[in-house]
Amino acid sequence: MPLENLLAAIPEYAKDLRLNLATLLRQNTLTPQQFWGAAAASAIAGRNAAVISEILSEAHAQLSPQAFQAAGTAAAIMSMNNVYYRFLHLTENEKYTTIPAGLRMNGLRGHGVDQSDFELWCTAVSAINNCAVCVKAHEQALRRQGVSEGVILAAVRVAAVVQAISVVFDAEAAPKHLAALEPRML
Repeated sequence: MPLENLLAAIPEYAKDLRLNLATLLRQNTLTPQQFWGAAAASAIAGRNAAVISEILSEAHAQLSPQAFQAAGTAAAIMSMNNVYYRFLHLTENEKYTTIPAGLRMNGLRGHGVDQSDFELWCTAVSAINNCAVCVKAHEQALRRQGVSEGVILAAVRVAAVVQAISVVFDAEAAPKHLAALEPRML
């Protein structure tokens, strides 16, 4: 089974995440490209080195070089856009929306993969980064392209599980850092 190391490293208290990841690996709602692109983009967005390493290793084996690169592009661009557009939404100052963003976003079109696959990956990263504006925009684009709610939710489910595993792995690393502190500092 792919991702054996990742599955084995999930602690018992997060057993549901292990079960959910195993179930996702057997799903048939997403194409392999949609699944592995969403997993790769979500791993990058989750920022945990172990999760990134394991998922990107498997994604690299499952995706074409162009799709692998596009998943990284989705994670990179959406990480930037999610901060920018979330700021616009949170300020509620309409003046900001009249000012050009001044940010390069060529990767939104020059990625070389099916546009709906790329939009799925952008939606997954935007869900992780909690950007309502980007989630709404990409979900609407997917619906206009005829992508079903089931496919969209399947990609977001991948993002949710990958992000949760990243959080657990970050938490598991924390005690090692705390133990290095001198007792008087605890």
